[in-house]
Amino acid sequence: MSRTFHGHESVDAALSVLATASTVEQLRQAQAVVLPLRYGLNLEQTAEVIGLSPGWVSRLRNSFIAGNVLDARGAAVRGGRRRQSFTIEQEAALLLPFLEQAREGGVLVVNPIKLALEKALGRTMALSTVYNILHRHGWRKLAPDKRHPQSDPAAQDAFKKNSPRRSKPSKPSGPKVRRSG
Repeated sequence: MSRTFHGHESVDAALSVLATASTVEQLRQAQAVVLPLRYGLNLEQTAEVIGLSPGWVSRLRNSFIAGNVLDARGAAVRGGRRRQSFTIEQEAALLLPFLEQAREGGVLVVNPIKLALEKALGRTMALSTVYNILHRHGWRKLAPDKRHPQSDPAAQDAFKKNSPRRSKPSKPSGPKVRRSG
């Protein structure tokens, strides 16, 4: 025998949301409450009617009963940065000196950034996480230039003119093979 549904006190509120729903998310959340309690559908049947999985139906029901009714924007129930180590503002503050130095012509070296982030966090972090943080703040790994910034084109041309010519390629070694004609 299945468990009986709770939340009978929320049916009237769900019916009013059904009548005034402006987004699909609001409608589905109200249906997830009304269909099982008013019409006796189980979660699987409710999920089939609404077009969601039973887990989502249960999540929507429980959030509605807990008082987390979706607003007119249909704010997402799930999502976001649930495993963040720093807020976006904290990341920006930690990266500021490194990015300023790189913008002034310096080279952005990831290892000191990784060490600073680990010191602020108090534990080690993967290098890929550092690259993800840099990407989140608009920095990308740049390809190297075509030439070295301290190169001297005049010295390179002089080397080309004064260097000895290439030696002739050596002849292939090994026994000669005669071919009959």
